[in-house]
Amino acid sequence: MDGIEPHWYWFAAGLILGGLEMVVPGVYLMWLAMAALATGVIALIAVPSLAVQVTCFIFLSLIFAFSARRMLKDRPIVSSDPLLNNRGGRMTGQTALVTQAIVSGSGRVKVGDSEWIARGPDAALGERVRITGSDGSELLVEPVALIIEQDPAGEA
Repeated sequence: MDGIEPHWYWFAAGLILGGLEMVVPGVYLMWLAMAALATGVIALIAVPSLAVQVTCFIFLSLIFAFSARRMLKDRPIVSSDPLLNNRGGRMTGQTALVTQAIVSGSGRVKVGDSEWIARGPDAALGERVRITGSDGSELLVEPVALIIEQDPAGEA
């Protein structure tokens, strides 16, 4: 390491890890980048041996990563659109066309240009059903006639 001070290696490692954080999904490398930059500051101020620098980096990486994990667990990020990645959940309330008769609680329905596995009361081919929810990639449905027959109080 003649010619280049050790803290520059840590600063470079921190910048590289920070750059990789922008390319790689997740937020893990950010904490390693912060640990590398902090180790660079320690190496700039105190000039410890390489073994002490590596130990500081490992120690700071663990502290930053576990602190961030705890912080995110205590304050979860709330999405402005909680159903963004829940396509089945977004369909709740829509009507669908039965493309394979629902027999013994299982069949297929068409929503838009897609066909989905459906679970619900028996329904004939070509009948309209309303989507009441989703369970994984299956849609939970009930015949539209059942909904129309109920008054606003929910009584048949």
